[in-house]
Amino acid sequence: MIKVGIVGGTGYTGVELLRLLAVHPQVQLTAITSRKEDGLPVADMYPSLRGRVNLAFSAPDKVDLTQCDVVFFATPHGVAMEQAPALLKAGVKVIDLAADFRIKDQAVFEKTYKIPHTAPQLIEEAVYGLPELNRDDIKAAKLIANPGCYPTTMQLGFVPLLKAGVVDAGNLIADCKSGVSGAGRKAEIGILFSESSDNFKAYGVSGHRHTPETVAQLQRFTSDKVGLIFSPHLVPMIRGMHSTLYARLTKEISNEELQALFVDAYKDQPFVDVMPFGSHPETRSTRGANMLRLALHRPDNGDTVVVLVVQDNLVKGASGQAVQCMNLMFGLEEGLGLNNIALLP
Repeated sequence: MIKVGIVGGTGYTGVELLRLLAVHPQVQLTAITSRKEDGLPVADMYPSLRGRVNLAFSAPDKVDLTQCDVVFFATPHGVAMEQAPALLKAGVKVIDLAADFRIKDQAVFEKTYKIPHTAPQLIEEAVYGLPELNRDDIKAAKLIANPGCYPTTMQLGFVPLLKAGVVDAGNLIADCKSGVSGAGRKAEIGILFSESSDNFKAYGVSGHRHTPETVAQLQRFTSDKVGLIFSPHLVPMIRGMHSTLYARLTKEISNEELQALFVDAYKDQPFVDVMPFGSHPETRSTRGANMLRLALHRPDNGDTVVVLVVQDNLVKGASGQAVQCMNLMFGLEEGLGLNNIALLP
């Protein structure tokens, strides 16, 4: 059994990890930390876990995480970089769901997140945890930088086009929408029910922190300079993400050939569903599941290809993807504990 520790188990990605790992056949939940909720039974905060998780939250200084085989950090940016070095030295594998190790350029990270990086020696060692693009590296990794939710949709939507060299890499557009849970479990005016319900708004249009991460990863798949316009939006639902991606075709290619690029790219990927050309994937078709669905469109058979991508921002966009990485790191079947079907209605 894999002994698992979770740092920061009180937030939405933390409880999503608990939901998935509590029924994972090869996992033993060992420690769940929270300084504020020290001593509180996990099931008292999250009644959905009654009878499944019998642990209580523990203050970080009361548990020895070096006794774990792997530790997940479901924490704000900056926490994992402080604690990861000691854990790695003790032989513990680390999966960070925040952004501490996603960006390889330290200066870009510090400019984007406005905090100093305290473990720069680990930046190169960290493996970007997007299994569909980095599976072999993840299998050998000791430190995983779990991708952001928006970047997951953008990369899986754009990469087949960039690898084939059929689009203008310098003029990519991503129009993305996320449920309110993507903002985290916190008291903030913009995500209060009376503020976000019956409302729809864009944010971070002039510069979002996921842009450098996404551009750097996309750049790996083309020799042309990547240019990305990314516009995120908040929609009045709890969970779910819909990204509408636009790219201009630069080569003659049929719709059948476009579809084949994606079918071939993801034919062996258990958590990517390439739907028939012209389909309209819905966020509810992925709710609660570690599945990403996408479909291609080509308006008026012109020179623009549109990729529609949906996922659950808390599962494939965060905690499910982290568990997928854990399975690979420990030589388990990749979908172990993740093959549940989406909730509908």
